[in-house]
Amino acid sequence: MSIALPEEEIAPLNYFLHSYGPASTPTLHLGWVFASIVAMVFLIVAALLIAALVHKRQPDTGKIDNDDNGLRWIYIGTGISTFLLFGMAVYALLTLNAITKPPQPPALTLTITGYDWWWKVEYEHDDPRLNFVTANEIHIPVGVPVLVKLKSADVIHAFWVPVLAGKTQMIPGLINRQWLQADIPGIYRGECTQYCGLQHAHMALEVVAQSPAEFRQWQAAQRKPAVLSSASDIDAGRKTFMDHCSGCHSIRGTEAVGAHAPDLTHLKSRRLIAGGTFVNTPEQQKQWIAHAQELKPGARMPSMVLSPAEMASLSAFLSTLD
Repeated sequence: MSIALPEEEIAPLNYFLHSYGPASTPTLHLGWVFASIVAMVFLIVAALLIAALVHKRQPDTGKIDNDDNGLRWIYIGTGISTFLLFGMAVYALLTLNAITKPPQPPALTLTITGYDWWWKVEYEHDDPRLNFVTANEIHIPVGVPVLVKLKSADVIHAFWVPVLAGKTQMIPGLINRQWLQADIPGIYRGECTQYCGLQHAHMALEVVAQSPAEFRQWQAAQRKPAVLSSASDIDAGRKTFMDHCSGCHSIRGTEAVGAHAPDLTHLKSRRLIAGGTFVNTPEQQKQWIAHAQELKPGARMPSMVLSPAEMASLSAFLSTLD
């Protein structure tokens, strides 16, 4: 079974070597400093090793050499190493302190919950009626900080969008916090960086940074319930969905209120499916529904056994979830 992989994200080729937000710039500099120190230490040790190998040994005279030069170099090396390690620790702590809080109050608050192996994204509002849920795709406005509350529903995960912020653990029973800010519009790839099981490598997400006006438009659309058509094939697909999928998935505006899998209210608006693994097209939706355990072994999504007519009607129903 084959299925197309996602297209390249909208980002430069040297994606991981750049920062596109103030929360990631200090950690990027920290990484470069640490990498430079490690490279320098490697070169010094290599040079000393080569010098020792090519150095000619003095003839053995049978006399005991009481020269302390060897120990003196050990003392000097230990002192320099201690100074460098202490300096690196202080710099790391200062960097962590610098990115703890955004420079201004967050304009938006999200709660992201890690599951095996997908992401639940809840958009919070002062008025609970304006809250809504999506999955695996985060939309944020450009140029403003966004507070992210991080939770786990099962095992330890780690949330990381490299060019926007550092890594933060997601631990069951705890709520950790992070903030994101994107300086320019684009699609930024994120990953789970804590090994969490068989499909850890296929637990991805995308952060879509938009202009404030585009974000408000997207947010207003996401708050609406699904608009359902009354065509016969779509009605049949809705019945198939309710019979086979509603125990896990939810669609606002229908009787489907499952809480163990991604909310599909606006499925068609997302670029990827299956935890950021496949492109969201009707054909690949069908492949994922019928062969989930072949394409992503161990996932909680079962491979559904449907007749061709059921699959066609289900696909027609899913295509209405704009």
